[in-house]
Amino acid sequence: MPKALIIGAGDGLSASLARLLAKEGYDIALAARDIAKLDALVAETGAVAHACDAANEAHVEHLFDAEGDAEVVVYNPSYRTRGPFVDLVPADVQRTLQVCAFGAFLAAQQAARRMLERGSGTILLTGASAGVKGYAQSAPFAMGKFALRGLAQSMARELHPKGIHVAHIVIDGGIRSTRRPETGEDALLDPDAIAETYLHLIRQHRSAWSWEIEVRPWVETF
Repeated sequence: MPKALIIGAGDGLSASLARLLAKEGYDIALAARDIAKLDALVAETGAVAHACDAANEAHVEHLFDAEGDAEVVVYNPSYRTRGPFVDLVPADVQRTLQVCAFGAFLAAQQAARRMLERGSGTILLTGASAGVKGYAQSAPFAMGKFALRGLAQSMARELHPKGIHVAHIVIDGGIRSTRRPETGEDALLDPDAIAETYLHLIRQHRSAWSWEIEVRPWVETF
């Protein structure tokens, strides 16, 4: 059975993706800082859970020592600090960059090294509106997500010709969850629908690979 590794797993998009890929016949490995929150998802999907701080090099190396044979690797962690630019706390800004961008580099590098040996694999990086437009009082998140997008584009240009599919998914809008219920007809992205887009990327034929796909609710402004 093929294996999928989802880093930054929780009860939203990553949970929908884990359920869908398990249904499609994948062995699932999940990584998160707090794996206790994954108990129900592990039981539902038969997944293996690993405690991992995605911005910690040693943690990521250990994760890939255990799950490095994954054919699909999804990087989903995100960290955000907001506030007036002049009031931002440098340590919080640094953490945002570490989780959003540096952690993606660590995971993608570990994945790419192993995939290159096989000559195949898929690396998917979860982006956000902030990766294409910087919002007021959200400079750190924009910095992190812009860096993530640049990482994906650079990796795609280098690795696509070597058989590794790299794609960046811009999530342009809020995702429906128990903490963020629907506020109107399809006003929030359905995490199950986003997961279907990820599956489409995984299944794309190499003659027509996408390096980036943007998804948004039909009522979302551009």
